[in-house]
Amino acid sequence: MQTFESKWEQLIFAIVVLVVAFFIGRIFRFAVGRFFKAGAKKLKVDPTRYNFFKNAVDFIILLIAAVIIFRSIPALRTFGNTILTGAGILAAIVGFASQSAFSNIVSGIFLVIFRPFSVGDRVKIGTLYMGDVEDITLRHTIIKDFENRRIVIPNTVISNEIIINSTTVDERTCVFVELTIAMDSDIDKAQRIIQEGALQHRYCIDARTPVDLARGDHQVMVRIMGFSDLGIQLRAYVWANNPNDAFDLKTDLHKSIKQRFDQAGIAVALPLRIISYKNPSTDVVS
Repeated sequence: MQTFESKWEQLIFAIVVLVVAFFIGRIFRFAVGRFFKAGAKKLKVDPTRYNFFKNAVDFIILLIAAVIIFRSIPALRTFGNTILTGAGILAAIVGFASQSAFSNIVSGIFLVIFRPFSVGDRVKIGTLYMGDVEDITLRHTIIKDFENRRIVIPNTVISNEIIINSTTVDERTCVFVELTIAMDSDIDKAQRIIQEGALQHRYCIDARTPVDLARGDHQVMVRIMGFSDLGIQLRAYVWANNPNDAFDLKTDLHKSIKQRFDQAGIAVALPLRIISYKNPSTDVVS
């Protein structure tokens, strides 16, 4: 039978463990709060979305303290084993059921840490999804596509895909204006028309480096990429300040270049198809 002194020692031990757990919880809660606050600022999202993580830290530390108390006091050990056994079975069931959700949360944390994109960035996820990042949560990311529809992508999917970010460091975008002209066309005139059309556009910028200027490179480079059955393949490199301007620039150039080519007598090569019709034979009855 336990003495009165031993009971007091066990009570004091339990109080000390709880007090230590409380202070450790405060320290971890502060550290986690600072971490997620910084991450939320960089991702431009509401930091209160991550408050449950700070609460989870308190719960985990108190749970560990409770396990230590129950395992250290003989009178509570048997009762604690029964509780832990039942809790372990329940935790296994819940953990199996929430495995997918937990994976998304972990992937969301990695997005906060490594920051492959932020809210407002224009991204392409894999080969299917492209648009502007509208919101980032711990479970999923919302992308607004060019048709003003919202694409909700689980974070685990994003973690396994190639991400193309058009705005993370430098928003300037190089537009490829590609076309094929007839083999007998005047190449110099075609290049000059493309360059003049690009320089006249309000969104065209000069992105040449000092090295490019020293070499005497044109602001709009037009290169011959090769020859095909259709004709001569040309590619113009035109720069804009951001992806939105780049899209407008490219579509406007398609129209203006085609109009200038028609006036200059430069033919845009088109596929040639020969269709042969076979007339069925007819029998002549005499």
